[in-house]
Amino acid sequence: MAQAPNKAQERLSQVSSHLGGSPSSNKSILSKSPDDIVVTCALRTPFTKGGKGLLKDTAAADLLALTFKNLLQRSKIDPALVEDIATGCVLAPGGGATEYRAAALVAGFPESTALKSLNRQCSSGLQACVDIANAIKAGMIEIGIGSGVESMSSQYGPGAVTEFSELLENHMQAANCKVPMGVLSEQMAKDRKISRADQDAFAASSYQKALKAQQAGLFDEEIAPVTVKYTDPKTEEEKTVTVTKDDGVRPGITPESLGKIRAAFAKDGSIHAGNASQVSDGAAAVLLMKRSTAERLGQPILGKFVASSVVGVPPLLMGIGPWKAIPIALEKAGINKDEVDIYEINEAFASQAVWCVKELGLPFEKVNPKGGAIAFGHPLGCTGARQVSTLFTELQRTGKQIGVTSMCVGTGMGMAAVWVAE
Repeated sequence: MAQAPNKAQERLSQVSSHLGGSPSSNKSILSKSPDDIVVTCALRTPFTKGGKGLLKDTAAADLLALTFKNLLQRSKIDPALVEDIATGCVLAPGGGATEYRAAALVAGFPESTALKSLNRQCSSGLQACVDIANAIKAGMIEIGIGSGVESMSSQYGPGAVTEFSELLENHMQAANCKVPMGVLSEQMAKDRKISRADQDAFAASSYQKALKAQQAGLFDEEIAPVTVKYTDPKTEEEKTVTVTKDDGVRPGITPESLGKIRAAFAKDGSIHAGNASQVSDGAAAVLLMKRSTAERLGQPILGKFVASSVVGVPPLLMGIGPWKAIPIALEKAGINKDEVDIYEINEAFASQAVWCVKELGLPFEKVNPKGGAIAFGHPLGCTGARQVSTLFTELQRTGKQIGVTSMCVGTGMGMAAVWVAE
């Protein structure tokens, strides 16, 4: 006997129907209101290779402080007007709450500016932005910053895995929450029949797009250089260096060259270092306020936040998160998939990104037009905020308006947000 669909399944079915429907009028999403939650500045550091790059010796809190300073300098906002800051992070002990508050003070924010850290795994940076947007919408604050940071050089590794109690270990779905992402993504690729050829083609395209964008200077507007101390591993000499660009972008990457790399998680597997996100260090920050506030202060408006969604999926299928989250965010925004100009979907693994894009029926040319985490890195808590700066600079450069940011989330979740550029 067939099992009756539950409410969640019915909702997803309705959303999927809306997603594939004919284009709706997007007049409302493009209209302007004094109460719109707008972005007036968004930037990030360069991303560098974890344990190897020029940011390897910079603590996450220091990287965050430098990013806050750059945001204040670029936006020219009076730091005393910023009432709250949310910072997403994943690996830092205690969520980085103590040192990130200290970083805000070092950057020049007064004691009156509050700060919290938060951890929703790979969507932490986006959650930080959404939390600030919602706080402004609710009238709790008038101006705030959503941010994210991760030093995978200092925190990534076996020590980042939480030990489970007997209570958690004895619950099947709970125990699945700590299965390594590479292992579960490999199993998902097999179960969903995502070929290695498709994964390598997607990964090669990410590298090629990122290289082309980097050479054309398309990342320059979103990247704010940082000057840090760096110890040369060969000479052990400490140097002061200014980091200006992502170091993970590599030339000469093709599906054929990726096809020669040995699988990482199974002898007959398809996932390897070349078609998965890079381990990286980086930070990003997004300044948000009401449109009326921005106009009163003379702040330039990059665009507005429209809607967001967060969903749960089976822990062993965490990679499908964007597939479930994006339709719900679009429904909340009152638009369908065809009205979106650019999708920034995090490339945790090519396997899950390819599956999500195909299942959603999105044109690949609309997805990550400047490449993604496979090509230039995924500092876990930072990526969600990074996507906002990447999205707005590309929408404005190309004269387009509507964008979506999304990612899968460890332990089985997905998150998405809709933005409109001006």
